[in-house]
Amino acid sequence: MRLDRADIRILRELQQDAKLSNAALAARVGLSESACLRRVRLLEQARIIERYTAVLSAAKVGLALSFIIRITLRAQIDRDLNAFEQAVAGVPEVTECDLTTGESDYVLRVVARDAEDFERLHSKVLTKLPGVARVESSFVLRAVVKNAGLPIGT
Repeated sequence: MRLDRADIRILRELQQDAKLSNAALAARVGLSESACLRRVRLLEQARIIERYTAVLSAAKVGLALSFIIRITLRAQIDRDLNAFEQAVAGVPEVTECDLTTGESDYVLRVVARDAEDFERLHSKVLTKLPGVARVESSFVLRAVVKNAGLPIGT
């Protein structure tokens, strides 16, 4: 699916506020309500819009600490990578996990209630994931840029 200017305007607006009604979205992007709804449905069907979600305040839900974790596996064969990826997907404190190049194999972002909670997560969960050889962690002091949106059409 090729995106035109109207699609890009729709995506930008939805990245800012996914709760917009179709009528409000149509007004913001200058389309009729039926044309706007048709385009949104096409964007969803093409999986350009993968899902809708709410961005929560981690601190206000009791997850005040954030960490960047670098994981190195003992081996980088498909079986080990798959086993690790399946297991890490089941850890609720892991909010992001990326396979990367460089010194570590994976970079994770995790949240914790406090230092004791992170110690439990580190010693009883992360180091026990399949194939893990090394775990390095960094405490996030402050988020500087936290943008869930993508820079489309720039």
